[in-house]
Amino acid sequence: MVTTGPPARRSAVLRMLVVAVALAGALFGGAVPASAHAALTGSTPAQGSVVDRAPEQVALTFSEGVAMGDDSIRVLDPHGKRVDRGKLRNLCSGATVKYGTGLPPGLGNGTYTVAWQAVSADSHPVSGAFTFSVGAPSKSSAAVPQQEAGGGLVGALYGIARCLAYAGFVLMAGGAAFVVACRPAAALVRSVQRLVVQGWALLTGTTVAMLLLRTPYTGSGDLADVFDLGGLQQVLLTKPGAALVSRLLLLAAAALFVAVLFGAFARAHEPAGAGGTTGAEGEAGAVDPAEEARRRKDLTFGLGIGGVIVATGFAATWAMAEHASTGLQPAVAMPVDVLHLLAVAAWLGGLAALLVSLYWGPPVERTAVRRFSRIAFGSVVVLAATGVYQSWRQVGTWSALTGTAYGRLLLLKVGLVAVLVGIAWVSRRWTARLGEVRAAEDTAAAAEAGGTVAAAEAGGTPAVTDAADVADAAQEAGEAAERQSVKAAGKATGKAAAGAPAASSTATATATAASPDPDPAPEETPDTDPEAAPNPAPDTDPEPEPDPSTDTDPARAAQLARQQAALRTARTKRLRDADPERLGLRRSVLAEASVAVVLLVVTTVLTATEPARTEAAVQAASGGQSTASNQPQVLTVPFDTGGPHGKGTARVDLDPGRSGNANELRLRLSDPSGKAMDVPEVKVSFTQKAKKLGPLPVVPRHTGTGHWRASGVQLPVPGQWQLSLLVRTSDIDQVTEIRNVKIG
Repeated sequence: MVTTGPPARRSAVLRMLVVAVALAGALFGGAVPASAHAALTGSTPAQGSVVDRAPEQVALTFSEGVAMGDDSIRVLDPHGKRVDRGKLRNLCSGATVKYGTGLPPGLGNGTYTVAWQAVSADSHPVSGAFTFSVGAPSKSSAAVPQQEAGGGLVGALYGIARCLAYAGFVLMAGGAAFVVACRPAAALVRSVQRLVVQGWALLTGTTVAMLLLRTPYTGSGDLADVFDLGGLQQVLLTKPGAALVSRLLLLAAAALFVAVLFGAFARAHEPAGAGGTTGAEGEAGAVDPAEEARRRKDLTFGLGIGGVIVATGFAATWAMAEHASTGLQPAVAMPVDVLHLLAVAAWLGGLAALLVSLYWGPPVERTAVRRFSRIAFGSVVVLAATGVYQSWRQVGTWSALTGTAYGRLLLLKVGLVAVLVGIAWVSRRWTARLGEVRAAEDTAAAAEAGGTVAAAEAGGTPAVTDAADVADAAQEAGEAAERQSVKAAGKATGKAAAGAPAASSTATATATAASPDPDPAPEETPDTDPEAAPNPAPDTDPEPEPDPSTDTDPARAAQLARQQAALRTARTKRLRDADPERLGLRRSVLAEASVAVVLLVVTTVLTATEPARTEAAVQAASGGQSTASNQPQVLTVPFDTGGPHGKGTARVDLDPGRSGNANELRLRLSDPSGKAMDVPEVKVSFTQKAKKLGPLPVVPRHTGTGHWRASGVQLPVPGQWQLSLLVRTSDIDQVTEIRNVKIG
């Protein structure tokens, strides 16, 4: 039998979840694509350098291990033609990660563009481009790719899938752990069943989606490549692909686990007389309590061991393909990462299961809440220990906590965890008060419910030894007596209306015989319910409810049934809300779950951000400037002067985009159809407000239809500059667009 609780009002739940999602969107709605976790720390020839003669090869040095292929490094001549030999050279030595490609002899003078793309050891794609010149810079160079690997629509979809995969694992593993370790009776609760099954389905769908998106995510960026079977075959040979396939195999084992959990395990914990015994046992009659207890114990032990093994396998699929698999001490970091993920699932997933149990299920026993409270406390201890180690490994220095994006996100995560722990402390206080109140009420209720418990045992219900169970049994018996009395009274009323005076006494006798409580006043039985003590009035209805089965009109019977269901729902809600301790616990758990949603989003973004150690190493290798600021800058600037033919797009290329060098600025204007367009006048200037420099004017010369060029552009200091572009399309129609550009 499946236990289903009355649907509670969901407006408060929805409001809190909407606030949580809105906060997450405000924090990360405008986030840029995921930062690369392996970074280019050096190259030969150097970026922006001018060499006397053409080199024999181009070599790239990275901060950590990367996966590259023959097409990962491409060298383009000034006209955009590929000139490298198309064969990757592995130049790694010891801890140095270095790859290159050969160049043919006899390359002419001019500016050459090197475009590269790779997959870092933690499964994230990384790409970039730079230029060098042979002899002297040429007037033209190949166009630099504008979209970085892992960006665009494909990158956004992959990031969403990663976040939902974490959520699915947390709901599935944590919800199942809550059922097995905290509240076995929750295996019969429909809302908990849906939570775990939906977590499994979410993890399955996102794993398949990530597997299909790997090809465009690490390659072309074209969404249509999800159907590239050749690319999928190559993905399966990589470490991230193997991790995703392993996760799919584990999902098959998890499906079997969930089937046993909500099948045999749930049936083993059904109350006696509710369908818990079937087959030969049902025909034979009573079941040996010792045998039943041993069966439950064996099922719990087996599911506990199997669940830990499967959950550990799931966590390992992340550990073997994320931050822990590369960098400092991977042999220690991977097991620590597994423990971290398991602790997160036990805490947050169990919290979600407790939340749905409190809102959409029968009353949760205080012993179950206490068990979860102890498990949550242990999970927080594990999270603190493993989090300290992971923070030291990925950050390294105190200054990196505030000086890098990874460090700032880590501080935000720590703050959210602190808020979550504070709310959890409030929940523990509500739990303690719940125990004290229930204990006091059960003492008073036990004496009044003695006869009811004896009657229940005589009817085949197992003996109850716990005070809370005594109160629950009294409540169930009282409600059963009330229902029988109401039904009998309804029948009697119907027969009396038909002109049968004798039927009233017969119905009354029937109602008396049907009541399991020997008390001649069954309507007072609900007063023994500990949860009804603060407000006993809702338990007593002044008028009996008619029995829909006695009405010959189907429509009328259906209407009566709906009315009775609404009355029962309202009565149950009043009883639940009349208990301030349970009401406070539900609200605090809901607040915990809302903060947990934001925390999960922050964690996903953190795993997609370049670690502080890597960023610091890159800055040290590049003289204190990030690699992003040392690459040619490309800006796309839409404009509209407001007059005829006043709409268009300007593309500004600044190469090599470094201070102290003679940069070359190339400008192209195009109309909405993409065709090059001429205008009477364009002006460009640079300003750095922080150091009060500028505006520094640049006078580009017209080189062709829609093309302008300026050489020798000098920007004296690195940092954030403002580029001002003026476009005039007629004597009176002009517009000035301002964009930020970072100069190394």
